[in-house]
Amino acid sequence: MPSTPGTGFINKIKAHLELLDPVTWISVFPGLACGAMASGAMQATPHDYLVLFAVFLMYGPLGTGFSQSVNDYFDLELDRVNEPTRPIPSGRLTKQEALLNCIIVVLLAMGLGIWLGIDTGGMRGMVITTMIFSALFVAYIYSAPPFKLKKNIFASAPGVGFSYGFVTFLSGNALFSDIRPEVVWLAALNFFMAIALIIMNDFKSVEGDREGGMKSLTVMIGAKNTFIVAFAIIDMVFAVLVWLAWSWGFMVPMALVVLGLVLNIVIQIQLLADPKGGVSFLKGTVEDGFGNAIGKSDVQEHNTFLRFQVANNVLFLVNNLVLAAMIGIRYMPS
Repeated sequence: MPSTPGTGFINKIKAHLELLDPVTWISVFPGLACGAMASGAMQATPHDYLVLFAVFLMYGPLGTGFSQSVNDYFDLELDRVNEPTRPIPSGRLTKQEALLNCIIVVLLAMGLGIWLGIDTGGMRGMVITTMIFSALFVAYIYSAPPFKLKKNIFASAPGVGFSYGFVTFLSGNALFSDIRPEVVWLAALNFFMAIALIIMNDFKSVEGDREGGMKSLTVMIGAKNTFIVAFAIIDMVFAVLVWLAWSWGFMVPMALVVLGLVLNIVIQIQLLADPKGGVSFLKGTVEDGFGNAIGKSDVQEHNTFLRFQVANNVLFLVNNLVLAAMIGIRYMPS
């Protein structure tokens, strides 16, 4: 049957969009939103909404999109094993088309970073521009030789934590105020939370990583021990968040964080008892359409991690939002 006119072009656009992995874009918004809320200075004006949207566009579709596209470009051989349906190994995009995709989005992200820096001005503007340029650089060396940070978990996890969990908080805050010291704490904790989650996210590619010589934690110590290490980091993050809420005088948020820690530990115990089938009450989140969006795979440990991720992310996000709101209220002009 002959193809419908325009179908080839539309499919090519869809492949370019898939290369940017849209489901990952939203991961930067909580940090940006919390940073902006904690400033206590954002106003309900068209300008403030515009710059908040612009910084999300910079870190989400462009910055995160660049990290995904450049990773696919340099990981073609690995993806033939791990993710053969991705745009390049499936043949829907050539390597040259993928390279063009990378160049366009990184230039747009850099351009937005410069514009936001100029619009904000002063030291705050320098923070925003420096943060996005640093995140883009880390995203490049994460996948590209000779550094290729992703080859070793001890370099790759901090790289992801910095680009996803640290710079977004500072940039969202710098849009509207000087960097609040409380925001630096929240950014640091999100850095460690991202490390814990990326450690477990490697479950899905363990076979390809082993064949390609990638030193993921799962390859080195096995799935169950990887769960233990990641859970220890996550529980440490929640524990420090409890202490911070108490030291800042936020008693109700502190109780919410304690509740989140307890619920997480209960879930973690189930996972450690059954690393492949634990947290079965969240099974639907992986097996329905949402599960397909967030990366369902044939590796059972990875699907179990996705169930845990849903619960953990909700608990952690709620606590971050509540604390950011309380910090922002404290800094609001009286």
